[in-house]
Amino acid sequence: MDTDGKVASIHTVGGIIAGYLSYILSSGVIFKNEAIAVIAALIILYALGQLSERLFGKEEVNGLKGWLWSGIVPFFFIWIMVWVIFANLQ
Repeated sequence: MDTDGKVASIHTVGGIIAGYLSYILSSGVIFKNEAIAVIAALIILYALGQLSERLFGKEEVNGLKGWLWSGIVPFFFIWIMVWVIFANLQ
C-alpha cells in the first residue's frame, strides 16, 4: 500500500474514534456541548497529522497538500458520518 493509502487508513480509523467521541460529548452522556465535541475532533485530526508525518516523513506525506487529500478529507467525512449515525440511534 502506498503512503497515501496508509495516511487515509490512519485518518479513517481516527475519524471513527472522533465521531464516537463527538457523539458522547454532544449527547449528554458526560455533558452536552457540541463545541467541545468539535474541538476534540480537531485535536484528534491534528494529532493524526503529526503521527503520519513522523511515521512516513514529511516528504512522503507531501506536506499540507498531501495531508489535505489523504488525511483531512477522509477524516472529515467519516467523522461526520459516524457522529450522525450515533446521534440518530438515540
